Amino acid sequence: MENKIYKYYRLFGWSILAAVFAFLVNNVLQLSFGFQSIFLVDNKFSTTSIVEFTVYLLSLIISFILMLKLNDKPLRYDSKILHNFNVYIIRSCFWVIFLVGLVDITISFLRVEKLFELFLSKELTSQFTRPVFVGSFIHVPLIIIGFIIGMFTRTLGFQWLSLLIVASELVIVITRFIFSYEQTFMGDLVRYWYAGLFLFASAYTLYDEGHVRVDILYQGLKDKTKGLVNSIGSITLGVSTSLTIIFIGFHGKQSIINSPVLNFEITQQGTVGMFIKYHLALFLGIFGLTMLIQFISYFFESLADYYGEKGKRVIESQIGH
Repeated sequence: MENKIYKYYRLFGWSILAAVFAFLVNNVLQLSFGFQSIFLVDNKFSTTSIVEFTVYLLSLIISFILMLKLNDKPLRYDSKILHNFNVYIIRSCFWVIFLVGLVDITISFLRVEKLFELFLSKELTSQFTRPVFVGSFIHVPLIIIGFIIGMFTRTLGFQWLSLLIVASELVIVITRFIFSYEQTFMGDLVRYWYAGLFLFASAYTLYDEGHVRVDILYQGLKDKTKGLVNSIGSITLGVSTSLTIIFIGFHGKQSIINSPVLNFEITQQGTVGMFIKYHLALFLGIFGLTMLIQFISYFFESLADYYGEKGKRVIESQIGH
């Protein structure tokens, strides 16, 4: 009986993720390749809108296939798959901001102190003042390298990133009060890494139940009831919030995420700062996506708790709150 019910839970959870994946793919098609929206154009389907419709259709077919393929597996198996994938994304994002941070602050230092002119031509030196050039030819390759490194490493990097933030602040203090030297890009690096730490760590904190629960009833409930409450809360509160962030953030060229990324937006300080403002906008999208994946994973795990599946995780008291 439980396995028959499981397939509906699976179809529901995987369909949400599949639809979001299709939405993000179509977002890239619209912004990068000029595809039309899936909606009717002049009361007719255009060729590109048919392509986008096909992407959505294929995503739903894939979710249905996953439901059938995983039919004999416990729900904790689905939860583990999603969590492991989320960990890969988070781990890779750590390496991305680590590499981009170090390289971009080096470029900013050379640009501000006009050191590029000592060993580069005027034409190439001027390119390093253009966000489009730095973003396309420096940041993008580093992002790819970061995700490749993420495939072969196991550390999430939160502890190291925290240490890097403290070290960066220490350098600012030393250079300001001892050498009377401070530049805008130094503060940009701290904000860049701190934003990554806060937004990327949220999904894993949810996995460890490290987010603060404000309630007076939950702790006294039975494990089965807790599973029911968590499964309902994951969808009504967690998934709904994550979907709102994703759909608003990536909807249209002028959205709060798409617009800065398309324009390689930088801060008002201009060339004296790091060219990473558009990354900060993208961090919000990564936050929404990783939280969505983790909430669906939590949804499956909570249902497994409700149905009394074996293998329940034990959260250490010092981690869960």
